[in-house]
Amino acid sequence: MVPVLALVGRPNVGKSTLFNRLTKSRSAIVAEYAGLTRDRQYGEAHWKGQPYIVIDTGGLSGEELGIDARMAQQSLLAIEEADVVLFIVDAKDGLTGGDQLIMDHLRKRNKTTYLVVNKIDAVNNDYIQAEFSLLGFESIILIAAAHGRGINPMLETILSNMIGEVKEDSLTNETTIDPSQIAEMPRVPGPSEKDGIKIAIIGRPNVGKSTLVNRMLGEERVVVYDQAGTTRDSIYIPFTRDEEKYTLIDTAGVRRKGKIFEAVEKFSVIKTLQAIQDSNVVIFVMDAREGVVDHDLNLLGFVLETGRSLVIALNKWDGMEASERDYVKTELERRLMFVNFADIHFISALHGTGVGHLYKSVQAAFNSAVTRWPTSKLTRILEDAVQEHQPPMVNGSRIKLRYAHLGGANPPLLIIHGNRVEKVPKAYTRYLENTFRRVLKLVGTPIRIEYKGSTNPYENNKNTLTERQVNKKRRLMSHHKKMEKKIRDKKR
Repeated sequence: MVPVLALVGRPNVGKSTLFNRLTKSRSAIVAEYAGLTRDRQYGEAHWKGQPYIVIDTGGLSGEELGIDARMAQQSLLAIEEADVVLFIVDAKDGLTGGDQLIMDHLRKRNKTTYLVVNKIDAVNNDYIQAEFSLLGFESIILIAAAHGRGINPMLETILSNMIGEVKEDSLTNETTIDPSQIAEMPRVPGPSEKDGIKIAIIGRPNVGKSTLVNRMLGEERVVVYDQAGTTRDSIYIPFTRDEEKYTLIDTAGVRRKGKIFEAVEKFSVIKTLQAIQDSNVVIFVMDAREGVVDHDLNLLGFVLETGRSLVIALNKWDGMEASERDYVKTELERRLMFVNFADIHFISALHGTGVGHLYKSVQAAFNSAVTRWPTSKLTRILEDAVQEHQPPMVNGSRIKLRYAHLGGANPPLLIIHGNRVEKVPKAYTRYLENTFRRVLKLVGTPIRIEYKGSTNPYENNKNTLTERQVNKKRRLMSHHKKMEKKIRDKKR
């Protein structure tokens, strides 16, 4: 079984810094800002070739109210899931009342717990040992997560017994660790991961993204609160539905550039844009009561630039009057013409209305984006399109499009070869895109078309002869002239 470590402690004691250090990533946002982490974040790490799972949590104080209470609930869930709890404290702050309250809670949970004192730089170790011995631990682990000091001895202390037991069991039973057990654990995605369809939930702040994530998962997995900007990090959540693997990515809301003032929020926006690029399908969430605003169009434009498949969800649809719904639908038709290939769903994330239908659109969009077609089929579609509507004339000569083939997937890239293709107008390219989309029955994915001309790439390149080649050419020409002279003399 893969060990699971939960990082628990007060706000701003360095849990996210240690998380990034252990997972060798920058998955968690780190800043000199208390209460930055709100949702529990999972990451996969390795020690001596053996995997283990790390859970980063929000800070606990013991006196949480409002949104802090929701954060504390996430931390308590992480403690329940973990095999070992790393109780992180701050050497510079010393022992506080909050540390005492957290320790009391951990004792009640009866979890294997290690006390890890972070930020030991410029603090006397004897003083640290004396002060934190009041918590009743037999041994205290001293580290500086920001600089990597004490990390290896800490892992040796914590994991040597746990992983040693796994190795011993495997030798006794003549088996190895079951890879399926590792695959089932939460993990941070990467280029080599196979976590199924990655779905990024994006939109402006407070439109219901986290509520939708929890509804799709069927549990309170991320913090939901009636406050804009609740989510600050991009949270990757692998799960399985109907034997199909998915990874949901809950992202921070993206506001207009002029409305972003905190440095932390700027990092959150960057994480959201990275999540869009890392996903296969984007579910774009909008508030039905606010309709389509200009910033929604900007975000949709970025999704199209990245080439990601798209599904649009209009949230908070319940309770609206019939006249309001008709107006919203008219506005959608008018303002979202440039993404008319995407399915639109009218949902209520809070009550679950229409949420189940999102999966069908996600599957259809993903399949459309990754399906491959033979050159013969694409060329036949191109020939039929050209026969139905010829390309325009350029300087008295018509543009010729000869054949098409697939240049890439996710999104589909169609390469069309022909003559004078640099003169093809945008309107005709849109016509071809719509034709391919209709015939291939593509939904939810943009199509990109590139043209390749038949010009000779070496047309303007002059071949420079070497001195040896020049002499050889001179001899051949001289010999050729002599032979011609002999032939003329014989004819006379």
